[in-house]
Amino acid sequence: MNGTWDGLRAEVRQTIDELISNGRESGVQVAAYLDGEPILEVHVGSADRATGRPLTADTPIWSVSTGKVLTATVVHVLAERGELDYDLPIAEVWPEFARHGKDRVTLRHALTHTAGVPALPKDVTPEDFTDWDRMCALLADSEPIAPPGELKAYHAWTFGWLIGEVVRRVTGRRVSQVLAEDVAGPLGVADELYLAVPAGDLDRLARVEDRNLSALFDFASANLPNFDRVAPAGVRPGAEIGGRADFLTAEVPATGTMTARAAARMLAALIGEVDGVRLISPARLRTATTPAGAGPEWVFGQETTWGLGYAVDADGSFGAAGSGGSLAYAYPDLGLAVAATKTLLGAGDGDPMEDLRVLVRDAVAARR
Repeated sequence: MNGTWDGLRAEVRQTIDELISNGRESGVQVAAYLDGEPILEVHVGSADRATGRPLTADTPIWSVSTGKVLTATVVHVLAERGELDYDLPIAEVWPEFARHGKDRVTLRHALTHTAGVPALPKDVTPEDFTDWDRMCALLADSEPIAPPGELKAYHAWTFGWLIGEVVRRVTGRRVSQVLAEDVAGPLGVADELYLAVPAGDLDRLARVEDRNLSALFDFASANLPNFDRVAPAGVRPGAEIGGRADFLTAEVPATGTMTARAAARMLAALIGEVDGVRLISPARLRTATTPAGAGPEWVFGQETTWGLGYAVDADGSFGAAGSGGSLAYAYPDLGLAVAATKTLLGAGDGDPMEDLRVLVRDAVAARR
């Protein structure tokens, strides 16, 4: 890294130091790439407060729905090779999924959260989540809440099995394997980007903790009538499930485990070239990040815009954010990719990782 961005790096470091000193954070990673080159890589705090193990740049952190960026990227890399078509009816490769009138649901519907199957049984358990075939059977037998394409509803958990089973049926490989072999491997970060963590790597992970995310989930459960349908009480995406070895090693590709620098590197390779690797063409990038239509979303009731698997923001970025504060976004017009991961899952009192994303974005924009 050259000295051009020394001031930005110092400002990010100071901000994180203050967040940790006042107890709002415990361990934080922030990284950014510009025009295919790293300009920022800051890591501060603890990977595990119980043992005192320090957080390093290569410590993966379970980053909740930021993992959807990894799963969507797998789809686009396969589509670039002609192995997947966005308008593929899911039942064409997964016949059981056609039950209850789901025969018209396409991969595009799954990517844009309009497949109509965001809900899970209220008694679903973390143990169920570790059984791929059981979860796919539940989805195949589920009754849609709306016809495909008619209702925008965040498929908080089901996104991963919908897309992952299509990938498996078409390629014969698990989505985590495709990520490792076709995305993370060529970028040299196969040990920092995971959709299912190898058991031998569990000791390398940071330990996530709850700060007040669980309180937000309780509020959502009490005040949002559809929240418990997509995130039943036994499988809320917080520190309890994110600390389970059986969950982390299972294939649950609505979430992911990653370092900030690896997530930023992957996004940089979507919008440009990184050390000779470009994951998809500029034309496919435009297709993947074209908004599928704004509008209110069924679970949270907020205006939400998705492209094909990525959230698309008004500031020209695409990516995803995870419950508790992680995020990974790219700005094609700026040539910028930025990611942040953290160990203390919090909500409801500002969004410090989002503030850091804006800080990096504005610093780069000011020099463009």
